[in-house]
Amino acid sequence: MTLNKILNYIIAAVWLVNGLFCKVLNEVPRHQEIVARILGSDHAAIFTEGIGVAEIVMAVWIVSGYWSRLNAIMQILVIGTMNILEFFLVPDLLLWGRFNLLFAVMFISVIAYNEYYLKSKPVQPV
Repeated sequence: MTLNKILNYIIAAVWLVNGLFCKVLNEVPRHQEIVARILGSDHAAIFTEGIGVAEIVMAVWIVSGYWSRLNAIMQILVIGTMNILEFFLVPDLLLWGRFNLLFAVMFISVIAYNEYYLKSKPVQPV
């Protein structure tokens, strides 16, 4: 198995865990608090579940390999947008406060490196 494939599964696992466990199953209530502060508390639960389902769909899309460049761009845009909003609007609710943005940039870098460098790199025989 190539490093590209391994990273694809790891990246998909991040989306799956955040979507299913943190949001849909509400195992990390802080996520719903973040949504409530940004979008309002009236429908925070349903918005949080919807975001979670979208993250699960993202995980499936990653594993499918279908339109992987578009997928990488979507991931980068979603992660960047979400983390910039949280940086300014709810830093007190983030696991690492404003340092979450640093981890987001690192995750974005792994996604870009995996898609634009590792995927196009020819496999060398051992």
